Amino acid sequence: METQPDHAYPGHWEADVVLRDGATARIRPITTGDAERLVSFYEQVSDESKYYRFFAPYPRLSDRDVHRFTHHDYVDRVGLAVTVGGEFIATVRYDRIDSLGRPASAPADEAEVAFLVQDAHQGRGVASALLEHIAAVARERGIRRFAAEVLPANNKMIKVFRDAGYTQRRSFEDGSVHLSLDLEPTVESLAVQRAREQRAEARSVQRLLTPRSVAVVGTGRAPGGVGRTVLRNLLDGGFTGRVYAVNRAFAADLRETDGVPALRSVAEAGEPVDLAVLAVPAERVPEAVADCGAHGVQGLVVLSAGYAESGAEGRERQRQLVRQARSYGMRIIGPNAFGIINTAEAVRLNASLAPEPPDRGRIGLFTQSGAIGIALLSGLYRRGTGLSSFISAGNRADVSGNDFLQYCYEDPDTDVVLLYLESIGNPRKFTRLARRTAAVKPVVVVKGARHSGSAPPGHAVPVTRIPDATVSALMSQAGVIRVDTVTELVDAGLLLASQPLPSGPRVAILGNSESLGLLTYDACLTEGLRPLPPLDLTTGAAPADFRDALATALADPACDAVVVTAIPRVGETGTMDPSDGGALGTALRAAAAGGPAKPVAVVHVEIVGLAEALSAVAGGASGPAVARATEPDGPAEVATGTARPGAPVTTTTGGGPEPAGPRPGTGRIPAYPAAERAVRALAEAVTYAQWRRQAAEPGKVPEYDDIDEGGAAASIERLLGGSTDPRGVTLTAADTRELLARYGISVRPALAAPGPDEAAGAAARLGYPVALKTTAPRLRHRADLGGVRLDLTDEAQLRLAYRELTETFGGPAELRPVVQAMAPRGVDTVVRAAIDAGAGAVLSFGLAGAASELLGDLAHRLVPATDRDAAELIRSIRTAPLLFGWRGSEPVDTAALEELLLRVSRLVHAHPEIVSVTLEPVVVATHGLSVLGADVRLAPRPARDDLGPRRLPSY
Repeated sequence: METQPDHAYPGHWEADVVLRDGATARIRPITTGDAERLVSFYEQVSDESKYYRFFAPYPRLSDRDVHRFTHHDYVDRVGLAVTVGGEFIATVRYDRIDSLGRPASAPADEAEVAFLVQDAHQGRGVASALLEHIAAVARERGIRRFAAEVLPANNKMIKVFRDAGYTQRRSFEDGSVHLSLDLEPTVESLAVQRAREQRAEARSVQRLLTPRSVAVVGTGRAPGGVGRTVLRNLLDGGFTGRVYAVNRAFAADLRETDGVPALRSVAEAGEPVDLAVLAVPAERVPEAVADCGAHGVQGLVVLSAGYAESGAEGRERQRQLVRQARSYGMRIIGPNAFGIINTAEAVRLNASLAPEPPDRGRIGLFTQSGAIGIALLSGLYRRGTGLSSFISAGNRADVSGNDFLQYCYEDPDTDVVLLYLESIGNPRKFTRLARRTAAVKPVVVVKGARHSGSAPPGHAVPVTRIPDATVSALMSQAGVIRVDTVTELVDAGLLLASQPLPSGPRVAILGNSESLGLLTYDACLTEGLRPLPPLDLTTGAAPADFRDALATALADPACDAVVVTAIPRVGETGTMDPSDGGALGTALRAAAAGGPAKPVAVVHVEIVGLAEALSAVAGGASGPAVARATEPDGPAEVATGTARPGAPVTTTTGGGPEPAGPRPGTGRIPAYPAAERAVRALAEAVTYAQWRRQAAEPGKVPEYDDIDEGGAAASIERLLGGSTDPRGVTLTAADTRELLARYGISVRPALAAPGPDEAAGAAARLGYPVALKTTAPRLRHRADLGGVRLDLTDEAQLRLAYRELTETFGGPAELRPVVQAMAPRGVDTVVRAAIDAGAGAVLSFGLAGAASELLGDLAHRLVPATDRDAAELIRSIRTAPLLFGWRGSEPVDTAALEELLLRVSRLVHAHPEIVSVTLEPVVVATHGLSVLGADVRLAPRPARDDLGPRRLPSY
């Protein structure tokens, strides 16, 4: 008789994962209803694998075995399965044991674990993914250690345990290898997990972009329509693989359309189909997905609309689409997508609605908007600028910008990554991936929907609560170049993809227009660059004069970059000569090719032929480039012999790809119709290059001997008292001081003064001079409203101040006055740390007071902050000069301030139960600082999706 599990089914253990080969699979708990699946799975396992699992020949499972392996209490006995298409391909099980290896219950904290993977699926990373998930389950159930017995010949399983990164011990006993794994995550296990995640997710995108065959499902029977358009674009683009047109309504005798096989279903192909583009109505998509999944299609591009962008019913339809596709191991781009492009010569894939496919280039482009994607592709096409790859993700139900970053990080054909994002589903992961990618190639982002506070229609992602200014600061910390418009996106992308990174902010300006040179000079100052005095070549300057001047500027060691300004030359007759464009372009190209590797940008006004000359390709280009006239609002570019982007900077990230060396023909000179646009792009390159140089030597998270992490953890546990209320608790002043003191943060005591006599008594204990201030929410930290009286030197002054406060603002019960010893004079600042569910812990700093708050003059960094982060944090606010001796004042102790920031960072990083810390004001004096006010709020430890096992998001 079957018995039910002792505990409810743990649905939160279910997860979709990406395997090593880029396919997806589902991990879920095994239930009592899985008996038939388990038997079928076991029948497909080889005798050798069965022997390795049971240490003896074990041809079939008995009824008792089946019962045992499908009945779990989800606490002491747990089984997980990996499924594809609803069928098991692997299982793992743990049983809690005591110190003698006998079945046990809590508080025993060890469990025996065993895996079994079908032979056909070994080598796909299935066991590694299962180990991550079963370890997380075990930790949740109070198990701290796994024990496993493995036959010495079972090298694959031994390698799974060895490579996981957990602390482990091995011994050889009774003819088998005894393994013991401590399940507490380590730096190494987290690194292994993230490396596997990167390879798997990058491979999943690569499979979509490099198919050997494509089926267009929904190809119309007559010309026109979405499906037929994609089919024509595939063929016109020269796709190197096989193409199939699929439509269930095709006549039975129709064998071909547009020169490709015409099929009624994917099954009729008779051979594997790697990618399917779905252009059918939403109600017919499930049927098409089932057909694709049943016949081994690896990925889908869903162009169909009618999903989450259309309301609640469409949102549910979108969820079902993702679940269905992933059940077959397929990833999805879309729905409501515009398509994908890969310009690699070996692929030449244009599975999109783009009428003008881009040329081959070195830019990877990801957009969440079809309209923006159309505009960007069209603009790049007109400017003669190529792409390496393009994804328009539409509703972004599955493949996201994070996946694209994983792919571009190791793609040798991509030098610059451009992203148009309207939502960031996992900001914490995005920041991590962007930082790693930016260390080897530029990442430029435009973020739409910045001020709406909600995701755009169709984007079923969590909405981050942190302000947009904070998002910008975190992107900057990660090395991401954030721009405001798609025009700036392209402007920055063109310069970064075509020019070497500048080694500094010094900019030489030369040209034949004094006025245009001055505009460029002013723009440089506005963007924080250091322009040299403009060199005026006069309006009669010939192309040779430009060439010589550019060569001289590039050779000048005092110059890091050059902006060339040009207007039509005035001829000998005194009339404008607009026909020098070709010669001028050739001259500039020759000077750049022969000079040192420094970035060059051209600002030009109505010079006929210059656009074509700047678009000309030098010999040896790695890909085609078509000379096209540049429209007035778009930059052009020209091939030169300069090094490809990043040549002056040689940073690497451990284990990651290094910046590639120069490639012939990839260096180009971008040109812009306005000085402001050219200079802004150059300024972004300067800032990014500086970040790259600093990233080569990252800061450190310092250790402090006086930190009592264990004591703080015990205090937090006591203060929370087992509470599960997600709103948490705000600590009392005494508890706040005690907790902060464990991290070396001293808060000056403030004694309650419910009456003037109590105030006098408090002052006597603290010693004069003192401050009297209210703690009422409406007046707290608002010295400008008069709720604070400072430098009270005796009891008479104190009583007078008390009477004035209560007469002006209300009674003591409302004002809640306190008395505090005066701190040394200095600059009032505020230090905060807060937890965002998506971004994680964020450390913030600014000056205290209404003016800074009104202007939003706060700087932010992700936790844990390094010593470099802390130094940058206090220097990045606009009012930072007040800390460093503004107008003759004494500089304050910024070293003490940096240490305070680092201690707060350590505190919130080590104890995720701390959801907010506010220190205000923090008075920073010439020597030392004083924390005069502090608030701490605790809540039950939140889930950390970046530390748990790998899983695809499920919205």
